[in-house]
Amino acid sequence: MTRIDLAYDVLGEGPSLVLLHGITENRRSWDPVPLSDHYRVVRVDLRGHGASPGGGPYDLVSLAQDVRAVAERESSGDLPLVVGHSMGGVVATVYASLFPVRAVVNVDQPLALLDVQAQIRPAAPILRGDGFAGFMAALFDQLSGALDPAEAARLSTLRRPDQEAVLGMWAPLLDLEPDELAEVVTTITTLPAGTPYLSLHGLDPGPAYTAWLAAAVPGATVEVWGDVPTHYPHLVDPARFVGRVRDLERTAGAAAGG
Repeated sequence: MTRIDLAYDVLGEGPSLVLLHGITENRRSWDPVPLSDHYRVVRVDLRGHGASPGGGPYDLVSLAQDVRAVAERESSGDLPLVVGHSMGGVVATVYASLFPVRAVVNVDQPLALLDVQAQIRPAAPILRGDGFAGFMAALFDQLSGALDPAEAARLSTLRRPDQEAVLGMWAPLLDLEPDELAEVVTTITTLPAGTPYLSLHGLDPGPAYTAWLAAAVPGATVEVWGDVPTHYPHLVDPARFVGRVRDLERTAGAAAGG
């Protein structure tokens, strides 16, 4: 396993919080979200993204190990709260399966990857060929949904659609058979008992997913902000998002104290 020294920045003071962005994006995607008013925020660029160097492997454990190295270096001396959007939500979950955390917030990333595979795998020839850039652009146009056009335009300027990185991160979806992928899902959703876990969605994953996640991650909370359907609920109302993260910690702390 080859660890990569990630590009990152640190903002604010307080308890440690690690921010992970979505695929092709970078840490600046979190600019509108004022979590640093309450936390010591460590924002990283995942390998192959933003200012971080590329180069495989892009497997989930390697991505989580990269983040762990930064989190340990920049910790306030406590366990981190790990927040990830989209692909970053998967990495945040893997991080929590491997290393101690205070809590996890997964923003709009369903973990029922067999369902995601059914959507992505048919596009494998396009993703591996000259149609890659066009496919990714169309995907993000669709995912933006009701996001404010100015914010959608800002995100588009941040994206670095590196084909090697995307294919590496999506390799489980593209290459594994369903039974193999199911084993991966079981592994990444096996978190220590009692880990506070919020799955926050702008695009409603449906009641079947809520039931599935409750079984896969006991104690997980699924919450849908469907008033503005988009893959980016944290950017629709950043203040509301910060309040929800803080509320998660207060609730988890009260439960632990009780």
